[in-house]
Amino acid sequence: MRIAQRFRSFRDWCVERFGENLHRVALDAGSQCPNRDGSKGFGGCHYCDVDGSGTGALREGRDLAAQLRDGLARVARRKHSGRAIAYLQSYSNTYVPAERLEEVLAVLAPHAGREIAAVSIATRPDTLPESALDVLERWNARAPVWIELGLESASDKVLLDINRLHTLAEFHDAVRRVKRRGLLCVAHAILGLPGDGREGAHRTALELAKSGVDGVKAHQLMVLERTVLAHRWRQGAVSTLELADYAAWLADFVERLAPEQVLHRLHGDAPSGLLAPQWSRINPGVREALEAELERRGTRQGAFHGS
Repeated sequence: MRIAQRFRSFRDWCVERFGENLHRVALDAGSQCPNRDGSKGFGGCHYCDVDGSGTGALREGRDLAAQLRDGLARVARRKHSGRAIAYLQSYSNTYVPAERLEEVLAVLAPHAGREIAAVSIATRPDTLPESALDVLERWNARAPVWIELGLESASDKVLLDINRLHTLAEFHDAVRRVKRRGLLCVAHAILGLPGDGREGAHRTALELAKSGVDGVKAHQLMVLERTVLAHRWRQGAVSTLELADYAAWLADFVERLAPEQVLHRLHGDAPSGLLAPQWSRINPGVREALEAELERRGTRQGAFHGS
């Protein structure tokens, strides 16, 4: 058996489902977050910078149509280029009136099913009203729609401590509602959050497996400028994982997912303002390290599923 078959990669899944690899075009539609506007809290999640873990392109004066045009052009120039995933990344993209969501999708509409193979919507479990799902269910007939839900940790205490301000129960409810609409669901998890630990990463993987999400995005905790976490890191109250430790934790995590869940991401890329860990600045070889660790253990994705 090839080492690469020890986990279900996004690239392999894309080729199976779409006949080609797909490339994400990150878009900023100017959405907001209930943890910043006072609906739930202020300041955002402790690890999240002022661009909402996105590009900040709209704030820089680049409207959505220009962002999409430039992104599609970059994809077309890539070697072995395929079609694109229009990824509404910044903040919570269903935390808007249904009419605004329709306006955003209308910008993508001329390219749907052509240059755009799928549309991916990043949001929170507690900002996903049925009105938004109505819009996205209709859009799913035009191009596949993926809902990306941030869970980050299966511990309600950790979620509260990092100012996430939603619960594990809300996450499971959101996944059920997404799946009822026939939409693909992808969940996000951060390994190494303060107070979570290695056992916390195990619990998060098991909850993601139980939820039945179609895909998972995992990444290392990163400390960014302009975040609450940066203050705690400078005070020595927060540490990040070294690459070897992250690869071991990630192997644990993958072993506890369901065998059919697709790993859409294995690590985070370093945005501007990165403080730690420094290995995030380069292509760190996480995929290769994960493959090697699973081979060393003689395990694979799902080896401890349900345990």
